Amino acid sequence: MFELPIVEKKEPRRRKPDWLRVKLPIGEKYKKVRSLVDQYKLHTICQSGNCPNMGECWGAGTATFMILGNTCTRSCSFCAVKTGRPPEYDEDEPRRVAEAIKLMQVKHAVITSVNRDELKDRGAEIWYQTIRAVKELSPETTIETLIPDTRANWEALERMISGGQEVVSHNMETVERLYRKVRPQAKYARSLEQIQRIKNFGKRTKTGIMVGLGETDEEVFKTMDDLIVHGCDVLTIGQYLQPTKMHLEVASYVHPDKFAEYKEVGLNKGFDFVESGPLVRSSYHAERHL
Repeated sequence: MFELPIVEKKEPRRRKPDWLRVKLPIGEKYKKVRSLVDQYKLHTICQSGNCPNMGECWGAGTATFMILGNTCTRSCSFCAVKTGRPPEYDEDEPRRVAEAIKLMQVKHAVITSVNRDELKDRGAEIWYQTIRAVKELSPETTIETLIPDTRANWEALERMISGGQEVVSHNMETVERLYRKVRPQAKYARSLEQIQRIKNFGKRTKTGIMVGLGETDEEVFKTMDDLIVHGCDVLTIGQYLQPTKMHLEVASYVHPDKFAEYKEVGLNKGFDFVESGPLVRSSYHAERHL
């Protein structure tokens, strides 16, 4: 008797809840920003990181610029930026970024970068030159820099943050227990120390974490406590979204009410500002954090 082969049923893909719906990017301002990014051959974390807020931010005439290329030396399991050995960095990039920011008439610029662990200075000189170029062409523009982990190269860190930016952010990304899984080449304690050193340098400090990776409320609250002790002023909390099938799966979709609770708890613990919501990313509404 002929028997049909047994076919295993696949688990249905977890459906995104209604509160994670985003608007498609449209409008003249969006087109203008896209045109400038293409014209000046710039990278943005909005594109490389598949940010869900790209339509809203670009439609408002703002973007988060990503310097030092778009290939990262890290292989974080949550991030959409490609991993590999980066090509030589572009020494003309600081000028192009500064000119684009001036043409966009940006009031508050956010600049980030990939990790460049293969460089002795971790890319610090390009960081410094970019900030100085922006300040020279747009002296009224305030700047937030979202910097990578310098792997305890504190001289490189000081150079990165000495260009005149008003806010320096370094993302923790997740709770301590999940670090090896989420950020295998980073260390929880080292990132905390980097934030403390930024604070000691006299900068307004900021970090961001994702939820929905399998963390508990108690672990989120402990991370908040650790950040307060290490001098963090501003905290952002957002929902983790899986960029591709090759990345970590979403453990849970956190309800907006829980994000509201996180915000209340964070403010009570002593943060100056907490931006907490399903679609919040580290540079989302960054101008508010000044």
